[in-house]
Amino acid sequence: MTIQQVLLLLLLWMWLLHPCRTEMLFRRTPDLRPRSSVGRTSGSDGKALHRQKRGWMWNQFFLLEEYTGSDYQYVGKLHSDQDKGDGSLKYILSGDGAGTLFIIDEKTGDIHATRRIDREEKAFYTLRAQAINRRTLRPVEPESEFVIKIHDINDNEPTFPEEIYTASVPEMSVVGTSVVQVTATDADDPSYGNSARVIYSILQGQPYFSVEPETGIIRTALPNMNRENREQYQVVIQAKDMGGQMGGLSGTTTVNITLTDVNDNPPRFPQSTIHLRIPESSPVGTAIGSVKATDADTGKNAEVEYRIIDGDGTDMFDIVTQKDTQEGIITVRKPLDYETRRLYTLKVEAENTHVDPRFYYLGPFKDTTIVKISVEDVDEPPVFSRSSYLFEVHEDIELGTIIGTVMARDPDSASSPIRFSLDRHTDLDRIFNIHSGNGSIYTSKPLDREISQWHNLSVIAAEINNPKDTTRVPVYVRILDVNDNAPQFAVFYDTFVCENARAGQWLATLFDYCKALIFLPGFHWSNVLGFPAVVTALCHC
Repeated sequence: MTIQQVLLLLLLWMWLLHPCRTEMLFRRTPDLRPRSSVGRTSGSDGKALHRQKRGWMWNQFFLLEEYTGSDYQYVGKLHSDQDKGDGSLKYILSGDGAGTLFIIDEKTGDIHATRRIDREEKAFYTLRAQAINRRTLRPVEPESEFVIKIHDINDNEPTFPEEIYTASVPEMSVVGTSVVQVTATDADDPSYGNSARVIYSILQGQPYFSVEPETGIIRTALPNMNRENREQYQVVIQAKDMGGQMGGLSGTTTVNITLTDVNDNPPRFPQSTIHLRIPESSPVGTAIGSVKATDADTGKNAEVEYRIIDGDGTDMFDIVTQKDTQEGIITVRKPLDYETRRLYTLKVEAENTHVDPRFYYLGPFKDTTIVKISVEDVDEPPVFSRSSYLFEVHEDIELGTIIGTVMARDPDSASSPIRFSLDRHTDLDRIFNIHSGNGSIYTSKPLDREISQWHNLSVIAAEINNPKDTTRVPVYVRILDVNDNAPQFAVFYDTFVCENARAGQWLATLFDYCKALIFLPGFHWSNVLGFPAVVTALCHC
């Protein structure tokens, strides 16, 4: 053998051992069955021939995914030790993708892939190989399966299931508090190299947050993060394959983190003293005004309860907490009087209703303020000394006689003079009159009990300085009877006496009338007017 032949054989051997030039060999294998089971045939010379069973022996084929060459990608070579190189054998390929994705040179047994293969679509292919005699079409080896495994390349970057995550963590959390976990997946083969080994890092959000490289758990990185200073944070997390090494592929996601509120701020009144004003005429229940303590917290952490804890007006005023506005509404509890008291002072407290024990050291979670309430004077109408008046007077009094006096005063501190008048709708006949200065009521016409026994008057009192501000009071006048009416016969009587009547004869009709007259209430002979003396004498009899 020449040197050229030796070199040629060496090159051929190296070419066959290349990982992408793996050769499947059909080799003889020892027959493991008993000799009696070995088939016997007769040759042309009549002697019995013994044939050993043949089997497949091969190495697994490997193929890189995503081949980008212009020619078909070489997979490997099938070869039988029965192949003498004279073209008498034919290699046949069947199974996954045979004839389409994978083709075989039936003479040489070379297998090629016709297109790019994506391992993420299919990681391996199972095929069947057979070698037959081209002339007789009989198999020289039994059919057997083999596998073409697709070797992964790092052609997939890590991906997150969400482009944007939303998470929250309480403010003032200790360093290392878990916020949320993000997980990226890599479609590459996790069992081959580091193509699918993902490492997490934080690109944006430091120094407030950190991420665990292996787990993707995001944690707080600064102490005492205060929501009142900053509430929203945007954190960008990167997931990189190849164990985070240079050349690895990466993907990112955004995590919007909100600091949720805790009660770490006490309520505070913006002013140490608050001034309010209220007219003295305001009825009980009137809202005077409101006080409000500000709290930097939100929700239930900002809820406060107001109460009056001290002052000289604790019995005159109330305070009610308005839940929707978180204000304290001060209301009138008892009637006010400017002339009695003009200024009240209250001490009002606002206290959180939900206190977090963890933040007691930031307290106390309450505050106080002084509320000064000024009572304003109102021009009040005159006030009568009584709610009503009753006067009694005899019917025979002279004209101009005072039957009684009403009294009224101005309750205001200015004490304006009062002017009195009668409501003429209650005295249409103008029987009475009133002195405008002192309230004395007197008669202006004669009184007659027999015509009207009662007179119901209405007296009006008005301030001279403010005539429109008036007050009314009822005055009842009772007319008392006097004996000012003589008796009168109901009918005219005619009496007849005979001319020859003797002296002392009984006149029954006149006497009976006289008896009736005598028994009349209040009768006296002197009151019998118009009677002739003789008739009077007869009645005396």
